[in-house]
Amino acid sequence: MTLPPGTPDLEVLDLLVSVAELGSLGAAARRHGISQPAASMRISAMERRLHVKLLDRGPTGSELTDAGRAVVDHARTVLAAVGELVDEVGRLRAAQAPRLRIAASKTIADHRIPHWLAALRQDHPEVVIALEVENSTQVAALVKTGVADLGFVEGPHPPAGLGSRVLGTDDLVVVVARDHPWARREAPVTLRELAATALLWREPGSGTRDTVWDLLSTEGSPTGPAAELGSAAAILAAARTGMAPAVLSRLIAAPDLATGSLVAVPTVDGARLTRKFRAIWRRNSPPSGPGELLVIRATHLERARSAVVGLADEIASPQVESSEVNEELA
Repeated sequence: MTLPPGTPDLEVLDLLVSVAELGSLGAAARRHGISQPAASMRISAMERRLHVKLLDRGPTGSELTDAGRAVVDHARTVLAAVGELVDEVGRLRAAQAPRLRIAASKTIADHRIPHWLAALRQDHPEVVIALEVENSTQVAALVKTGVADLGFVEGPHPPAGLGSRVLGTDDLVVVVARDHPWARREAPVTLRELAATALLWREPGSGTRDTVWDLLSTEGSPTGPAAELGSAAAILAAARTGMAPAVLSRLIAAPDLATGSLVAVPTVDGARLTRKFRAIWRRNSPPSGPGELLVIRATHLERARSAVVGLADEIASPQVESSEVNEELA
């Protein structure tokens, strides 16, 4: 169908309705952000188009004619229908927007994902992100079952059966309360001492726990935990009480180290107290589109962060760890 001759402009109809609602042409002009002369010219143009006088203009102001009031009544119906149309188009646009379902370990979700997503949004503001936060083992399960398109985990090894890429490394630090005996010791702590000490541990499945356990296991079987806690926040709180030492990401411990509520304990093998951040995906569904770009942006940001803290060598050449996929994630 084609619009009939003389079809009025919707914006001018809206202006005319504002005249009826506000009682004056000047007030209507201010609502629409235009001058009164400009408003008068637009309504005059619509009068010529419709061949109907809509306003009586006089020295004391303008008021709607009977024909103008009739047009306003019809215009309200038309404008309401247009509003519904625009709302429906918005819903359709939202339904068609690209979606990326990601899952991330708690450390990455709290400290790195916000930076990565901000970088992605600069290039793809239309992408809708859904984020699940779990420990690394649970993230791998979400990716394997297809609940998440892409996962981000930390730990010593890539999850079995998944494609992965190293994004960067994370520095771990031994921390104690400021009144703990280790806070005043001069000799660095050895891995053997850590293995023989009851530490504050994260729950099974945590990437931090897996990393520290694997490292300490090289010096013997780690002793039983002082406590197993389900979050980094809980470990920080317990460490502040002096209950036991903890091994945490420096990203997590930084605020407490800055205030002095926790003290970093030097270690003989400090260079080994690191873990890797990885992107993971199903082998038959490597990241593409926004997911691929997110991995690229995350890699670049982690490389820059590691350069600042002197760890650039660890990720100077990020590798794809699954030999069964050949993703082009340059």
